[in-house]
Amino acid sequence: MRFTSLIVELIRARPRLVFWLAVSIQSGLWLLLPLLFYASPPRDLAMVLAIGREHQVGSEFGPPLAFWLADLAFRLAGNHVAGVYLLAQLSAVLTFWALHQLARAMVGAQHAVIAVLLTLTVTVFAAPGVEFGPLLLLRPLWALLLLHLWQIIGEGRRNAWFALSIDVGLLLLAAPSAAPLLLLPIGFALVHPRGRRALASVDPLYALLVIAVLVLPYGIWLLRGGVVPLPELPAPDQLAARALHWGELLIALLVPLAGIAALAALNLKQLGGSAEPPSLHRPPVDPLARQFVYFFALAPAVAGSVLGALFGFDQVVGGAGVALLLAGLAVVILSGDVIYLRRQRLLRVAWGVAVAAPAAVLITLIVVQPWTGGAERDTSLPARDIARFFSDSFERRTNKPLEAVAGDPHLAALIGLGPTRPHWLRDAAPESTPWLTLEEFAKVGGVVVWRASDTVGLPPAEIAKRFPDLVPEIPRAFEWMISGRQPLLRIGWAIVRPKPAP
Repeated sequence: MRFTSLIVELIRARPRLVFWLAVSIQSGLWLLLPLLFYASPPRDLAMVLAIGREHQVGSEFGPPLAFWLADLAFRLAGNHVAGVYLLAQLSAVLTFWALHQLARAMVGAQHAVIAVLLTLTVTVFAAPGVEFGPLLLLRPLWALLLLHLWQIIGEGRRNAWFALSIDVGLLLLAAPSAAPLLLLPIGFALVHPRGRRALASVDPLYALLVIAVLVLPYGIWLLRGGVVPLPELPAPDQLAARALHWGELLIALLVPLAGIAALAALNLKQLGGSAEPPSLHRPPVDPLARQFVYFFALAPAVAGSVLGALFGFDQVVGGAGVALLLAGLAVVILSGDVIYLRRQRLLRVAWGVAVAAPAAVLITLIVVQPWTGGAERDTSLPARDIARFFSDSFERRTNKPLEAVAGDPHLAALIGLGPTRPHWLRDAAPESTPWLTLEEFAKVGGVVVWRASDTVGLPPAEIAKRFPDLVPEIPRAFEWMISGRQPLLRIGWAIVRPKPAP
């Protein structure tokens, strides 16, 4: 007897419902997990909030949009990081919505859902999606750009030019890596006749005007001397090491695709199964759509990894989320006009495991790692207790609210999330935090913090050199979220008293 599961019938009859159910499940999972298991925000997220608090048009850390949005979400949530976690998941939902709209236009509603379900198993959209920042903001903007680019080139919709110009302008305000990424859609449009036809109209001129208006403030900041220096090319004797690094970056892109590979392998005809498996049909795919998907599934990964290796970056330019965004849709197009779903129960279980496994692994590490004596986790620091203690201590000693914090960058960023939102001074490189100089810090006063290895709590030599008049206090010990076998977290600190007004 032929068996068709409820999920398959829902994909056939209500594909949009299946899409929203799947995306909601994953987004809800990664919203609840940090709220329940993170005692402090990840290190990079704390830095993003410390920078966003200053509302700078530009800085050494890049364009301002991601920092502004993170600070806005933090404030709207009552100075709670839950607002930023929610913003990260809203970004993920917008990314998958744009991907779903693009896939529907190319392969139909049913195959579009399969493409999204496959993409949800890519691990770069799991735990890293919690840390809102420039690279995470690139994902929805890149997905929207591809959607509107297809509407212009593939469907001939002139009204999509305005939306595309907004996408490009926001991309340039999101991250420095947006500029090289934009060379890819420009190149694709120039190579294909339909793309050149779209570029030959007057619409791109109006789009350029909108883009110029959006990026004008940041452009002025760059022209006034805030240009971030370009990374240096490697010396000839470093080329071999960079080539090995390129291989490492490519492997780092292939590993997150294990879920898609496992689902494709379990659905192979060669493994046997039902003689008449249920199938999902689609109309023939436009040849341009095939070229579009294959190009943007491969080019960001290849170009991003080459540039990342050439300049010695830790990851591909644009981030893995951009590089792997169309992986699921590319597999769907490769599968042909009819997709047979063999071994339905096994596929359901495998998909559920692929989506839930990153969360299960992360929870296990959070709970077990403190008992094994392993390295500490950034998210296990008691951020709220740390911020409250140093804010209260400064106010009791000086009768003034804490306005600035310096020293260990991670600890200083966490204290910057306290009730008074003190300014963060990066004293090791004060030029990168132009909103506060060492002279201004000495004037307004603040707290200097560092990691203490004993109960004496003398400051490290480099901090003592930058702040020669420090009088260290007795180190403050804090308990971890899960103490386990870890020693107490000791933080050395000293107060720089504000100078009296003349």
